[in-house]
Amino acid sequence: MSGYVLHLPEEESVIVPGAAARRLIESGDGDGALVYLALLRGRGSAEKLREQLRWPAERLQRALGALARQGLISRPQADVPPPPPAEQRPEYTRADMARAMEGAEFAALTGAVEDKLGKKLTTPDLASLLTLYDQLGIPADVIFLLVGFCVERAALQGGRGRRLTMRQIEKEGFIWARLGLMDQAAASAYINKYHQDRAALPRLMALLRLGDRQPSPTEERYLLSWNDMGFDSEVIESAYDKTILKCKELRWAYMDKILKNWHAKGLHTVKEVAGGDRPAPRREPAGPATAAGPAAQDDMARMEQYLRQLRGEKEDG
Repeated sequence: MSGYVLHLPEEESVIVPGAAARRLIESGDGDGALVYLALLRGRGSAEKLREQLRWPAERLQRALGALARQGLISRPQADVPPPPPAEQRPEYTRADMARAMEGAEFAALTGAVEDKLGKKLTTPDLASLLTLYDQLGIPADVIFLLVGFCVERAALQGGRGRRLTMRQIEKEGFIWARLGLMDQAAASAYINKYHQDRAALPRLMALLRLGDRQPSPTEERYLLSWNDMGFDSEVIESAYDKTILKCKELRWAYMDKILKNWHAKGLHTVKEVAGGDRPAPRREPAGPATAAGPAAQDDMARMEQYLRQLRGEKEDG
Protein backbone atom coordinates (compact mmCIF):
# COMPACT_ATOMS: atom_id res chain seq x y z
CA MET A 1 0.00 0.00 0.00
CA SER A 2 1.51 3.31 -1.05
CA GLY A 3 2.06 6.08 1.51
CA TYR A 4 -0.50 8.78 2.15
CA VAL A 5 0.25 12.29 0.91
CA LEU A 6 -0.49 14.95 3.53
CA HIS A 7 -1.80 18.28 2.27
CA LEU A 8 -0.98 20.83 4.98
CA PRO A 9 -0.44 24.60 4.91
CA GLU A 10 3.23 25.44 5.19
CA GLU A 11 2.78 28.59 7.25
CA GLU A 12 1.86 26.72 10.44
CA SER A 13 3.14 23.52 12.02
CA VAL A 14 2.39 21.59 15.21
CA ILE A 15 5.04 19.28 16.66
CA VAL A 16 3.80 16.24 18.61
CA PRO A 17 6.48 14.61 20.83
CA GLY A 18 7.05 10.99 19.90
CA ALA A 19 6.13 9.65 23.35
CA ALA A 20 2.85 11.59 23.30
CA ALA A 21 2.00 10.32 19.82
CA ARG A 22 2.61 6.74 20.95
CA ARG A 23 0.32 7.10 23.99
CA LEU A 24 -2.43 8.70 21.91
CA ILE A 25 -2.29 5.95 19.31
CA GLU A 26 -2.24 3.18 21.91
CA SER A 27 -5.22 4.68 23.76
CA GLY A 28 -7.39 4.64 20.63
CA ASP A 29 -9.19 7.72 21.98
CA GLY A 30 -10.01 9.95 19.02
CA ASP A 31 -11.47 12.73 21.15
CA GLY A 32 -8.38 12.79 23.34
CA ALA A 33 -6.07 12.97 20.32
CA LEU A 34 -8.08 15.81 18.79
CA VAL A 35 -8.07 17.80 22.05
CA TYR A 36 -4.31 17.24 22.43
CA LEU A 37 -3.69 18.63 18.94
CA ALA A 38 -5.96 21.59 19.66
CA LEU A 39 -4.06 22.29 22.89
CA LEU A 40 -0.73 22.19 21.06
CA ARG A 41 -2.00 24.52 18.36
CA GLY A 42 -3.57 26.92 20.85
CA ARG A 43 -0.60 26.80 23.26
CA GLY A 44 -2.83 25.44 26.02
CA SER A 45 -5.41 28.24 25.84
CA ALA A 46 -8.76 27.13 27.26
CA GLU A 47 -10.56 29.90 25.36
CA LYS A 48 -9.13 28.80 22.01
CA LEU A 49 -9.93 25.18 22.81
CA ARG A 50 -13.61 25.89 23.45
CA GLU A 51 -13.78 28.15 20.40
CA GLN A 52 -12.26 25.59 18.03
CA LEU A 53 -14.04 22.41 19.09
CA ARG A 54 -17.55 23.71 19.87
CA TRP A 55 -18.28 20.53 21.82
CA PRO A 56 -20.71 19.99 24.69
CA ALA A 57 -18.97 20.60 28.02
CA GLU A 58 -19.35 16.96 29.04
CA ARG A 59 -17.55 15.67 25.91
CA LEU A 60 -14.69 18.15 26.32
CA GLN A 61 -14.23 17.42 30.01
CA ARG A 62 -14.25 13.67 29.35
CA ALA A 63 -11.48 14.04 26.76
CA LEU A 64 -9.42 16.28 29.06
CA GLY A 65 -9.83 13.76 31.86
CA ALA A 66 -8.58 10.94 29.62
CA LEU A 67 -5.51 12.98 28.66
CA ALA A 68 -4.82 13.78 32.32
CA ARG A 69 -5.01 10.09 33.25
CA GLN A 70 -2.52 9.28 30.48
CA GLY A 71 -0.13 11.87 31.92
CA LEU A 72 -0.22 13.92 28.72
CA ILE A 73 -1.60 17.06 30.36
CA SER A 74 -1.88 18.38 33.88
CA ARG A 75 -4.96 20.27 34.90
CA PRO A 76 -4.57 23.04 37.49
CA GLN A 77 -7.32 23.06 40.05
CA ALA A 78 -8.41 26.44 38.71
CA ASP A 79 -9.07 24.77 35.35
CA VAL A 80 -11.66 22.43 36.88
CA PRO A 81 -15.02 24.24 36.89
CA PRO A 82 -16.54 24.50 40.37
CA PRO A 83 -19.72 22.58 41.12
CA PRO A 84 -22.96 24.47 40.52
CA PRO A 85 -24.19 26.58 43.42
CA ALA A 86 -26.77 25.08 45.75
CA GLU A 87 -29.74 26.78 44.07
CA GLN A 88 -29.01 24.89 40.86
CA ARG A 89 -29.17 21.48 42.52
CA PRO A 90 -32.41 19.49 42.21
CA GLU A 91 -34.85 20.13 45.02
CA TYR A 92 -35.45 16.59 46.22
CA THR A 93 -38.49 16.19 48.46
CA ARG A 94 -38.91 13.58 51.16
CA ALA A 95 -41.20 11.74 48.76
CA ASP A 96 -38.43 11.73 46.11
CA MET A 97 -35.97 10.25 48.58
CA ALA A 98 -38.50 7.72 49.81
CA ARG A 99 -39.09 6.54 46.24
CA ALA A 100 -35.32 6.33 45.68
CA MET A 101 -34.97 4.20 48.82
CA GLU A 102 -37.50 1.78 47.38
CA GLY A 103 -34.91 0.86 44.78
CA ALA A 104 -32.69 -1.95 46.04
CA GLU A 105 -29.50 -0.48 44.55
CA PHE A 106 -29.86 2.99 46.08
CA ALA A 107 -30.94 1.52 49.42
CA ALA A 108 -27.88 -0.74 49.46
CA LEU A 109 -25.66 2.19 48.49
CA THR A 110 -27.07 4.30 51.33
CA GLY A 111 -26.30 1.57 53.85
CA ALA A 112 -22.77 1.09 52.50
CA VAL A 113 -22.08 4.84 52.65
CA GLU A 114 -23.38 5.04 56.22
CA ASP A 115 -21.05 2.19 57.21
CA LYS A 116 -18.11 3.89 55.49
CA LEU A 117 -18.76 7.26 57.14
CA GLY A 118 -19.70 5.74 60.49
CA LYS A 119 -22.90 7.76 60.82
CA LYS A 120 -26.57 7.82 59.86
CA LEU A 121 -27.22 9.97 56.81
CA THR A 122 -29.45 12.98 57.41
CA THR A 123 -32.03 14.25 54.94
CA PRO A 124 -29.54 16.78 53.42
CA ASP A 125 -26.96 13.96 53.25
CA LEU A 126 -29.41 11.77 51.35
CA ALA A 127 -30.10 14.68 48.98
CA SER A 128 -26.37 14.92 48.22
CA LEU A 129 -26.14 11.17 47.67
CA LEU A 130 -29.20 11.22 45.40
CA THR A 131 -27.68 14.12 43.43
CA LEU A 132 -24.66 11.93 42.64
CA TYR A 133 -26.79 8.92 41.80
CA ASP A 134 -29.73 10.54 40.01
CA GLN A 135 -28.63 13.91 38.57
CA LEU A 136 -25.01 13.07 37.70
CA GLY A 137 -25.75 9.43 36.87
CA ILE A 138 -22.66 8.08 38.65
CA PRO A 139 -23.04 4.29 39.11
CA ALA A 140 -23.48 3.04 42.68
CA ASP A 141 -20.17 1.14 42.73
CA VAL A 142 -18.30 4.25 41.56
CA ILE A 143 -20.03 6.40 44.20
CA PHE A 144 -18.79 3.97 46.83
CA LEU A 145 -15.25 4.35 45.47
CA LEU A 146 -15.74 8.13 45.55
CA VAL A 147 -16.79 8.05 49.21
CA GLY A 148 -13.84 5.84 50.11
CA PHE A 149 -11.46 8.16 48.27
CA CYS A 150 -12.81 11.21 50.12
CA VAL A 151 -12.50 9.39 53.46
CA GLU A 152 -8.85 8.49 52.73
CA ARG A 153 -8.04 11.99 51.57
CA ALA A 154 -9.63 13.52 54.66
CA ALA A 155 -7.54 11.18 56.83
CA LEU A 156 -4.36 12.30 55.03
CA GLN A 157 -5.37 15.92 55.63
CA GLY A 158 -6.49 15.21 59.18
CA GLY A 159 -4.23 17.90 60.58
CA ARG A 160 -6.73 20.45 59.35
CA GLY A 161 -9.26 19.17 61.88
CA ARG A 162 -12.23 19.20 59.51
CA ARG A 163 -14.90 16.50 59.57
CA LEU A 164 -15.82 15.05 56.20
CA THR A 165 -19.34 15.91 55.06
CA MET A 166 -21.58 14.60 52.30
CA ARG A 167 -21.53 18.09 50.78
CA GLN A 168 -17.75 17.77 50.30
CA ILE A 169 -18.24 14.34 48.76
CA GLU A 170 -20.89 15.79 46.44
CA LYS A 171 -18.48 18.53 45.27
CA GLU A 172 -15.83 15.91 44.50
CA GLY A 173 -18.48 13.92 42.64
CA PHE A 174 -19.12 16.85 40.30
CA ILE A 175 -15.41 16.87 39.49
CA TRP A 176 -15.41 13.12 38.85
CA ALA A 177 -18.38 13.50 36.50
CA ARG A 178 -16.58 16.23 34.54
CA LEU A 179 -13.49 14.03 34.29
CA GLY A 180 -15.58 11.17 32.94
CA LEU A 181 -14.86 8.86 35.90
CA MET A 182 -18.00 6.83 35.38
CA ASP A 183 -16.70 3.26 35.76
CA GLN A 184 -14.51 1.38 38.23
CA ALA A 185 -11.48 1.23 35.93
CA ALA A 186 -11.37 5.00 35.37
CA ALA A 187 -12.10 5.78 39.02
CA SER A 188 -9.44 3.34 40.26
CA ALA A 189 -6.85 4.81 37.87
CA TYR A 190 -7.68 8.30 39.16
CA ILE A 191 -7.34 7.19 42.80
CA ASN A 192 -4.05 5.41 42.09
CA LYS A 193 -2.74 8.52 40.36
CA TYR A 194 -3.70 10.63 43.37
CA HIS A 195 -1.77 8.36 45.75
CA GLN A 196 1.22 8.24 43.41
CA ASP A 197 1.24 12.05 43.38
CA ARG A 198 1.06 12.17 47.19
CA ALA A 199 4.03 9.78 47.39
CA ALA A 200 6.04 11.86 44.90
CA LEU A 201 5.62 15.21 46.68
CA PRO A 202 8.17 14.66 49.50
CA ARG A 203 10.82 13.62 46.96
CA LEU A 204 10.11 16.63 44.77
CA MET A 205 10.17 19.02 47.74
CA ALA A 206 13.53 17.55 48.79
CA LEU A 207 14.95 18.08 45.27
CA LEU A 208 14.17 21.78 45.62
CA ARG A 209 15.71 22.00 49.13
CA LEU A 210 12.33 22.87 50.65
CA GLY A 211 12.47 20.50 53.60
CA ASP A 212 9.71 18.20 54.80
CA ARG A 213 6.88 20.74 55.00
CA GLN A 214 3.67 20.41 53.01
CA PRO A 215 3.72 22.35 49.71
CA SER A 216 1.27 25.18 49.21
CA PRO A 217 -1.52 24.58 46.67
CA THR A 218 0.36 26.57 44.00
CA GLU A 219 3.64 24.77 44.71
CA GLU A 220 1.80 21.45 44.56
CA ARG A 221 0.36 22.26 41.12
CA TYR A 222 3.83 23.04 39.77
CA LEU A 223 5.39 19.91 41.30
CA LEU A 224 2.68 17.55 40.09
CA SER A 225 2.76 19.12 36.64
CA TRP A 226 6.50 18.40 36.38
CA ASN A 227 5.99 14.90 37.74
CA ASP A 228 3.30 14.24 35.12
CA MET A 229 5.72 15.31 32.39
CA GLY A 230 7.91 12.30 33.28
CA PHE A 231 11.20 13.98 34.21
CA ASP A 232 14.01 12.14 35.98
CA SER A 233 14.95 13.55 39.38
CA GLU A 234 18.32 14.66 37.98
CA VAL A 235 16.60 16.73 35.29
CA ILE A 236 14.46 18.55 37.85
CA GLU A 237 17.60 19.23 39.89
CA SER A 238 19.30 20.58 36.77
CA ALA A 239 16.39 22.96 36.12
CA TYR A 240 16.54 24.03 39.77
CA ASP A 241 20.27 24.70 39.45
CA LYS A 242 19.75 26.79 36.30
CA THR A 243 17.04 28.77 38.09
CA ILE A 244 19.21 29.50 41.13
CA LEU A 245 22.17 30.54 38.98
CA LYS A 246 20.00 32.90 36.94
CA CYS A 247 17.59 34.25 39.57
CA LYS A 248 19.64 33.77 42.79
CA GLU A 249 16.52 32.16 44.29
CA LEU A 250 13.82 29.64 43.46
CA ARG A 251 11.36 31.27 41.08
CA TRP A 252 8.66 28.77 40.25
CA ALA A 253 7.51 30.36 37.01
CA TYR A 254 11.08 30.58 35.64
CA MET A 255 11.83 26.94 36.50
CA ASP A 256 8.48 25.90 35.03
CA LYS A 257 9.43 27.60 31.76
CA ILE A 258 12.71 25.65 31.61
CA LEU A 259 11.00 22.31 32.19
CA LYS A 260 8.15 23.01 29.78
CA ASN A 261 10.71 23.88 27.11
CA TRP A 262 12.51 20.56 27.66
CA HIS A 263 9.20 18.68 27.73
CA ALA A 264 8.17 20.24 24.41
CA LYS A 265 11.44 18.98 22.93
CA GLY A 266 10.92 15.48 24.38
CA LEU A 267 13.91 15.81 26.76
CA HIS A 268 13.23 13.99 30.04
CA THR A 269 16.55 12.42 31.08
CA VAL A 270 19.94 13.97 31.81
CA LYS A 271 21.38 12.36 28.68
CA GLU A 272 18.55 13.69 26.51
CA VAL A 273 18.87 17.18 27.97
CA ALA A 274 22.63 17.18 27.49
CA GLY A 275 22.27 16.10 23.87
CA GLY A 276 19.23 18.09 22.87
CA ASP A 277 19.50 21.36 24.78
CA ARG A 278 22.93 22.51 23.64
CA PRO A 279 22.96 26.05 22.27
CA ALA A 280 23.42 26.33 18.53
CA PRO A 281 27.10 26.71 17.62
CA ARG A 282 28.14 30.32 17.21
CA ARG A 283 29.01 31.42 13.71
CA GLU A 284 32.30 33.29 13.81
CA PRO A 285 32.67 36.23 11.43
CA ALA A 286 34.50 35.36 8.29
CA GLY A 287 38.22 36.02 8.64
CA PRO A 288 41.04 36.17 6.09
CA ALA A 289 41.39 33.13 3.89
CA THR A 290 44.01 30.71 5.10
CA ALA A 291 44.27 28.74 1.89
CA ALA A 292 44.92 30.64 -1.34
CA GLY A 293 43.97 29.52 -4.82
CA PRO A 294 46.55 28.93 -7.62
CA ALA A 295 46.30 32.48 -9.01
CA ALA A 296 46.82 34.03 -5.59
CA GLN A 297 49.80 31.78 -4.94
CA ASP A 298 51.42 32.95 -8.20
CA ASP A 299 50.91 36.58 -7.19
CA MET A 300 52.50 35.93 -3.77
CA ALA A 301 55.50 34.23 -5.41
CA ARG A 302 56.02 37.17 -7.75
CA MET A 303 55.76 39.61 -4.84
CA GLU A 304 58.38 37.69 -2.85
CA GLN A 305 60.70 37.68 -5.86
CA TYR A 306 60.19 41.43 -6.30
CA LEU A 307 60.99 42.06 -2.59
CA ARG A 308 64.17 39.96 -2.86
CA GLN A 309 65.25 42.02 -5.87
CA LEU A 310 64.66 45.25 -3.93
CA ARG A 311 66.70 44.01 -0.99
CA GLY A 312 69.51 42.98 -3.38
CA GLU A 313 69.55 46.39 -5.11
CA LYS A 314 69.76 48.15 -1.74
CA GLU A 315 72.65 45.98 -0.63
CA ASP A 316 74.53 46.62 -3.93
CA GLY A 317 73.88 50.36 -3.62
